[in-house]
Amino acid sequence: MRAAGEPEVNAKRVYRLMQKHGLLLARHTGRRRPREHDGQVATLRSNCRWCSDTLEFACWNGEVVRVAFALDCHDREAISWVATTAGISGEMIRDMMVRCVEQRFGTLRAPHPVQWLSDNGSIFAAHRTIEIALALGLAPCFTPVESPESNGMAEAFVKTFKRDYVRVSLIPNAAAALALIDTWMEDYNTVHPHSRLGYRSPREYILSQSVACPV
Repeated sequence: MRAAGEPEVNAKRVYRLMQKHGLLLARHTGRRRPREHDGQVATLRSNCRWCSDTLEFACWNGEVVRVAFALDCHDREAISWVATTAGISGEMIRDMMVRCVEQRFGTLRAPHPVQWLSDNGSIFAAHRTIEIALALGLAPCFTPVESPESNGMAEAFVKTFKRDYVRVSLIPNAAAALALIDTWMEDYNTVHPHSRLGYRSPREYILSQSVACPV
């Protein structure tokens, strides 16, 4: 092109333009990307899909507490959770996955595949986290990028948690908040009514299903 007297092409600019307009090929990582989930979150029975997300809130003294949690997408029970004043790490998410499987099945591996729905955050999408999930019998799936409403059940839980527990409790500092979180979660599971469960708590609903449909 130089010999013809035409302007030189700036390869970096071409790359940036192709990237901006989504014209680049996906980089090969040696493993398949778990599929995106963009359908209905709720399921027809328990232990088909669990959804997970994180939240944070400030205490009266300005300290911030961060919580990660996992819910069943049918009975809405908060199966497991973790809270910290530091950042939520991938290791915390992996430990929570283990506790969910143990809590629901009493084993270290689910007897059938259970979808694990989350956003695309690195703590959920890390290669090690996906490896552990698959080893536990979980099937990771992700909401589309910049589409938190695709995990609407988790979003609704965050609103409920902050409205009905955080905002009405005495939390002068992080230590006080951390001491209350287990109590809040237990209240949500055993007492808090849910309209989609016939205004029963998750545990009341689970018990009613067990009585109606003995295994």
